[in-house]
Amino acid sequence: MKLIDTHCHVHDLDFFQDKREEAYAASVKAGVTMICVGTSEASSREALEFVRTHPATHAVVGVHPHDTREGWSDIRTIVEQHRENIVGIGEIGLDYFYDHSPRDVQQRALREQLALAVEYDLPVSFHVREAFDDFWPIFDEFKGVRGVLHSFTDTEENLQKALDRGLFIGINGISTFTKDVLQRTIYDVLPLRHILLETDAPYLTPSPFRGKMNIPAYVEFVAEYHARARGISTEEVAEVTTQNAKKLFRL
Repeated sequence: MKLIDTHCHVHDLDFFQDKREEAYAASVKAGVTMICVGTSEASSREALEFVRTHPATHAVVGVHPHDTREGWSDIRTIVEQHRENIVGIGEIGLDYFYDHSPRDVQQRALREQLALAVEYDLPVSFHVREAFDDFWPIFDEFKGVRGVLHSFTDTEENLQKALDRGLFIGINGISTFTKDVLQRTIYDVLPLRHILLETDAPYLTPSPFRGKMNIPAYVEFVAEYHARARGISTEEVAEVTTQNAKKLFRL
């Protein structure tokens, strides 16, 4: 069974330190292809370096809203120099839950990175938390953007707005352990054709491994959860979500 973890940080030594090669090897053994997503200029370069020597990986580059205070101009240079090795822009967006970067800076970074995605015809991995009221008007400024709402945990209203705009929904370990009735309802009824599976490793470890560091191999347990919720086989979940990922990222 082949699966694609569409959002992980296994490349990033700040997250995985001395566990990076171990996590990669275990995930390859499990049949998982990994999309390594940048969170800063440095992390994006690290993703590119990692995918050059790790065949079961692809790179997405961009600056997370938390890190926009440190700048994002280098992302354009990275894309210009390495377009053939990049499958997407991300993770980019707005995060008003923590406000680690000023909101106007986050918005400017989002616009400039979205413009880059349009210019180079790249899909986008979005991080949006408690900021959809500002996010949608900015998104709508850029015609033709395709992408995924990574780690979606918001309302049915914002889910519908995403689907109306043709976005995929990134589902990870949260769906296996959340006690939020609204979230569980959304996860359990969302059609597979709209879903991308992800881990966000090393975070959001799914059941039954809560308390341990997450790795891309554990995307299998996200797939198994959604198979049980829908009364279908894990193989069917894997097949549909893998085709979704291939379509979006043109793998």
